[in-house]
Amino acid sequence: QVQLQESGPGLVMPSQTLSLTCTVSNESITTNFRYWSWLRQSPGKGLEWIGYIAYAGSTYVNSPRKSRTSISGDTAKYRFTLQLNSVTPEDTAVYYCAGGKMNYYWYDYWGQGTQVTVSS
Repeated sequence: QVQLQESGPGLVMPSQTLSLTCTVSNESITTNFRYWSWLRQSPGKGLEWIGYIAYAGSTYVNSPRKSRTSISGDTAKYRFTLQLNSVTPEDTAVYYCAGGKMNYYWYDYWGQGTQVTVSS
């Protein structure tokens, strides 16, 4: 059974960098055709897709925050990370990692989510 677990700071100060890690159990992130995504849900808003890292290592970040976002993978440790620079209070959200068996927009695996608050 594949399981995902997010980890990272619950509180980040404005203008700092947010780093979150998703640890995958029982499956390598390089398994063929797997896409590993980050999503978030801000208070009062719907689920928002941030971007993905694919099984071959390619990454894609959604346009609104492309300039300050990076996604990377550590194949040896079965995990992938999200880095979001220059955070503002608008980045306060519950952040989720998810995995899709064949594409980046349908998710077969979900983490439980982690609350991140941006505040001074």
